[in-house]
Amino acid sequence: MQRINGTPLTPVSFILNGVPGLEDIHIWISLPFCSMYIVAMVGNCGLLYLIRYEETLHRPMYFFLAMLSFTDVVMSTSTLPNTLGIFWFNLKEINFNACLIQMFFIHTFTGMASGVLMLMALDRYVAICYPLRYATILTNPIIASAGFITFMRGVILVIPFSFLTKRLPYCRGNVIPHTYCDHMSVAKISCGNVKINAVYGLMVALLIGGFDIFCITVSYTMILRAVVKLSSADARQKAFGTCSAHICAIVFSYTPAFFSFFVHRFGGHRIPHSLHIIMANIYPLLAPALNPIVYGVKIKQIRDCVIRLFWGSKDTQFHGI
Repeated sequence: MQRINGTPLTPVSFILNGVPGLEDIHIWISLPFCSMYIVAMVGNCGLLYLIRYEETLHRPMYFFLAMLSFTDVVMSTSTLPNTLGIFWFNLKEINFNACLIQMFFIHTFTGMASGVLMLMALDRYVAICYPLRYATILTNPIIASAGFITFMRGVILVIPFSFLTKRLPYCRGNVIPHTYCDHMSVAKISCGNVKINAVYGLMVALLIGGFDIFCITVSYTMILRAVVKLSSADARQKAFGTCSAHICAIVFSYTPAFFSFFVHRFGGHRIPHSLHIIMANIYPLLAPALNPIVYGVKIKQIRDCVIRLFWGSKDTQFHGI
């Protein structure tokens, strides 16, 4: 290992410092995060179970929702257990390679979540604008291929993060003022030139987030034009109703993510670093926690399946008595 004045350029491990300045209340900060994670795991695993076993949900819209639920589970699990380990047990040390692996999972599945939201917008566009061809356009092989391509897009674009981070010299120390290994948080503690990291990170954000938002915007513009032309008020209300849950998911996903992204790069010292770290922990949890609730409330088929599931359980209990 190369060294500068006895200091290794590549450390064996990093120290994740949690939320700087708020160490005394780490336990209290952890409570809402833990609650959101439990809700996210129960809600998304419940959705995956329903979509797997309820034949009425074996439709393209729900297959895309299953992709989103799986992505949300992986994304939140990539960050929160590590964060709770810091808050509860002061487990701040993370191996260098483990840090790179965590970085890969976080950014890959964040990109995957964005891509699935884009696919869901396209699904709504086809369902509303081409209802008679919906089943022939969105076949199971097409859905599987779209999901695989979306995943591989994230993998291919995120893999360079690890190499760009590994090439940097870390002669200033190994303490990261964060709760998990975010790409720029790790790069910023380097004593090398991180301009390439910053430029490539911005390029990936534009290629994934920018492209997906463009497709979502175009899809909903076309949907709005089609819905306005409908003669029946009931048909318009039904069309808007099927899209409302997806719009909520978009807002939950992109709002905290954009806040964290732009503060990290352009916020400077105007926003307290502790607030930035808290927001960076919220964005992998907010959408995974709220999406199952919104879809369960807004989508009648899912709501009916949940009611039928618990009603069936009650019937079984009564018959057993």
